[in-house]
Amino acid sequence: MTQARRPLTDPTAMRALAHPARLAILTRLQEGPGTATEVAEVVGVTPSAASYHLRMLAKYGFVEDAPARGDGRERLWRHGGSGLTVTPEADDLPEVRSAKELLIKIVRDQAGDEMTRALDNHDRESQEWRDASIFHRTVLLVDAEELKRLGEQIDELLAPYLVSARDRSQASTGVRISEAQVSLFPRVVRRPHGLPREG
Repeated sequence: MTQARRPLTDPTAMRALAHPARLAILTRLQEGPGTATEVAEVVGVTPSAASYHLRMLAKYGFVEDAPARGDGRERLWRHGGSGLTVTPEADDLPEVRSAKELLIKIVRDQAGDEMTRALDNHDRESQEWRDASIFHRTVLLVDAEELKRLGEQIDELLAPYLVSARDRSQASTGVRISEAQVSLFPRVVRRPHGLPREG
């Protein structure tokens, strides 16, 4: 069963999330709870800046308080639960469409950065991890229903391995945080440069 995703439609919430540090914090918290100091180290901001970003994320339900650990002196945060989805719709108001496009662009930029880091580090990985890594692009010939079904099948394949769903105590000792990047979309016809667009 695939993880439920919450559609984002509030432009204020989307603009609050469309900040590179906040998206990086949210990505880090998918791996497990953390304090402002812990996420600050990963994201590259000060602990006070991380605290501010965490409060902003909490305001819109993207993160929440986690049960305390140890002596409980530091506030512990966790991911807000369900996954998120942002899909432009034909009837979006201009403000909503603008916020969606901004958020999608920043998410894609960060995904590209993550892939670049992986490529830069590829030669330093063990042969086992080099063999397991795939940097793949495929051109498909599908109708809209087939493309939608393909996305659902990919979600089903990935679901048992989601870091938020997998019990680490039941996983093998060699597990690592890894990433799948999937984009399915109809290509826009490329027109030769200099020719006017139809319509």
